[in-house]
Order: sequence, then C-alpha cells, then structure tokens
Amino acid sequence: MPELATDNADVVLVGGGVMSATLASMLAVFQPDWRVVLLERAGTLATESSAPWNNAGTGHAGMCELNYMPDPTDERKAADIGHRFNMSTEWWGFLASMGQIDPHNFIHSAPHMDVVFGAGDVAYLRRRFETMRRHPLFVGMEYSEDAEVIRRWAPLVMDGRADNEAVAATRVVRGTDVDFGALTHAMVQMASARGTQTLLSHEVRTFEKESNGRWAVRGRRLTDGTDFNISTRHVFVGAGGFALRLLQKAKLPEVRGYAVLPVGAAFYRTSVLKVVSRHDAKVYGQADIGAPPMSVPHLDKRVIDGSEHLMFGPYATFSTKLLKNGKLTDFFTTLTWRNLHVIVAAAIQNTGLIRYLIKELLASPAAKFAQLTRYYPEAREQDWELIPAGQRAQLVKPDRRRIGALQQGTELVVSADHSMSGLLGASPGASTAVATMLDLLRRCFPEMWEQRWSARVAEVVPSYTTPPARRATLERRAQRVCESLDLPAYERQIV
Repeated sequence: MPELATDNADVVLVGGGVMSATLASMLAVFQPDWRVVLLERAGTLATESSAPWNNAGTGHAGMCELNYMPDPTDERKAADIGHRFNMSTEWWGFLASMGQIDPHNFIHSAPHMDVVFGAGDVAYLRRRFETMRRHPLFVGMEYSEDAEVIRRWAPLVMDGRADNEAVAATRVVRGTDVDFGALTHAMVQMASARGTQTLLSHEVRTFEKESNGRWAVRGRRLTDGTDFNISTRHVFVGAGGFALRLLQKAKLPEVRGYAVLPVGAAFYRTSVLKVVSRHDAKVYGQADIGAPPMSVPHLDKRVIDGSEHLMFGPYATFSTKLLKNGKLTDFFTTLTWRNLHVIVAAAIQNTGLIRYLIKELLASPAAKFAQLTRYYPEAREQDWELIPAGQRAQLVKPDRRRIGALQQGTELVVSADHSMSGLLGASPGASTAVATMLDLLRRCFPEMWEQRWSARVAEVVPSYTTPPARRATLERRAQRVCESLDLPAYERQIV
C-alpha cells in the first residue's frame, strides 16, 4: 500500500463550532503567516452546540443566571462570568471595527431578568440584588416586588397570575441575545479570507505523535472515502461532546480518568407574532432541586436570521449520543478502566440529578407544558412546538477525596509539552470563548505570547490584561459611558 501523502500545518483545529472559529480569528490577526487548518466532520459549520436552535442564545454575563450565585451574598462567580463576557464583546467589537464581521447579524438587545415566586425565593433574590448592585459590572440592575412594575418588564409572565402570589424580579436592560451559529460563520469567513483553510466533511479518526514532536492528524474525507494526513505543530480539539474521545485517542495523560455524562435538552418554541411581540427579554428563574446547571428555566426572546421567536426550557433529555448528530454508541467509547469508578462515584454523589433526569424523561406532555405556564400563565399549547436542542457532555473528573466529581462549566486541557489542547464541559462556554481562547494562546505558545501577542491583546481586549485590582475602575468607566447612551452597553460596544 502506498504511503499516504502528508500535508503540513502550524495549527489544526478539530471541530467547526464557535470555539474553533474564535481561535481561528485570533490566529488570523495575531499570526497571519501561520498555516491554520480547520477540520469539521459535518458538511457545514456550527451544526452542534453553536447552532442557534441548539442553545438559548444568551450572552451569559452573570446578570440573570441564578445558578452562578447559590449564596446570594457571594457574587464572585457571576462577576467572573461577566468579566469574561466583556472580553468577548471587546473582541467582536475589534473585528467589527476592522470591517471583518457585522454585529447586526449575530447580536441583539434583550434585557436579562430574573423572576421568582414564593416568599423564600423572593427573600433570596432580594439579598442577591443587594449584593450585586454594589459591583460595577451590575450597576443599573433594577429590583421590584411590585406586580405592575414586573408586568411592564415582562407582561407575559404576569398576565393571568394570581394577585396574592409573592413575586420578585430583577432586570438589567443591557443584556443580549446572541446567534452563535451566525457568529461562527462570520469569524471563519474572516479567518478564511486571511488564509485559514476550512475542510468540511473531514472526520478525524486518529492522532499519532511523531518523532519530531509534531502530531499526525489522520482521518477520512466523507465525500469520497479517501484518507487524509496532516502533520502539525499544535492541535486544538474543540469537538463539543466528542472532544474527550478524541483526546483519549491521542493518549493524552492530562485526561486520564476523565469521563463525561451526556445530557440533552429540548425547548418549546413559538413564532406566533401576537405572543412574540409582547416579550423582549430573557427571563430566568430558579432550577428545581437536583437539576443540572443547564436546566435553569428561562423564557427567551430569540432573533435568528432576522426573525423573532420565543423559546422556553430547557427540558432535560437523555441519550448516549455525545453529539446531536452522533451515534448511540459514542458514550460507551469513552469508558475505560481508568474512568469507570470515577463516573460511578459521581453518579452516586449526585442522586438528586439522577432523580431529576428520570422525572424529566417520564414527564407527560401536559406536565412539560405546565412548566411553561409557570412563567407564561396564559400560554396556549397550539402556539408552541417542542424542539430538540443540542447534546451537552457534563465533565466528570477524578477527585482524591470524592473519587469522581461532576464539574460545572468548561475546562481547557493542555498537554505538558503544549502541543495539544482541548475544551471539555458545557455552558457558559460560547459566551466566554474569547477569554478561553486567549488562555489557550498564553499557555500553549508562551514565547509567542511574551514576544508578540500580549501587547496586541492589551490593545484589542483590554479587559484580559487588566489586573483584578483595576477592573472596577475600568468597568465603572464603561458603565458611565453606556448610561449616557440610548443603546444597551454590549450592543453599543460592538456596533
């Protein structure tokens, strides 16, 4: 058999979602002389978690996600998410100022709200508001327990509700709705114009470390069944739920013992004009006890391809697929003798989550719709359809004390020699993609970072290089400017 011809690259990106697109756009700006190749198994980009109907489109900025603040007196995680989202808007704004992307195609104003019911949750939200209002990231947050005020903010939530029900809400008008699919396409188009090569219908199957320290990335072209082989200095695996399996194939010690728990989701969606026109916010509530972080209920305004819609959910689903367009056997391919006890231990310690998933899977259509009417009492079933969303792979890590621990959020994995990196985990990944990819550049290419890139990053993403002690000043300045403008802060920043 003849030896397979080898192509060469400086960086190979595996996966055609928002993470790879963000990294491709950065490399195109910071190091345009490098050869970058993006490989995507599907026939188009952003078919999985980045696709607009596979996520809620929230620009996660810590303003409304109650799961980031289980303790209403501790805003540190919410502030960190908000700070990292600021970095995303700075990068998008830089690309827009260069004429490389059009923000009107992917980001729109949508106030971020919380609405809670019952005396206990009202007391919690009041304390959370008192904590957050003092932080410069959340200046301008409003709070009310007045039903008429809340009705002005979100009429669908209040119409038809009992007058004596205890209810409270917070609102931040500068929230956003983001079409991460459109953003992905825009950034890849920009990177392609600067030399990045995008290869669709290319399935990566193996990685092999070469004697010179490079990686041989091998796979198959699905269009004609022929094989490909690319030799590269660095590989980034941004393949969503399938990322762990690919890193395992590379025999990366850094993921030894890691496991994933696949969790799917579904949303109710409506495009009925008389309903959609009366709701312009993203309204988040409290998750049920035992629910995973991605299952916080929310009623969302969405703008996709110029049309407005509403979505409510998510409803947890279960499949052994790791990708929406994957195979039922995918989860089992990640199981090894090193991680079986890890995932079993995590499951035993999260029986509430298991009970919640079983309850969701067994819920009748009427029970599912009743969850929607909790946030929209006058909703009519004929106006809504239940649609499947994307698959998420919750990360499970080895833990010395607990054996296995279920992790929230995303984790950037980097090999000891900096030649391979990958992203594992789930939300709020897309919203904080810029910060994560800057972390990757700094960790994987330390010499380039120190010699060339850090100064450029300080210019275009100043929030990334601002010391924590000085962030408050920077954020207060941004808030004062935004308060003097008609447009919400993030929209003004990047338009």
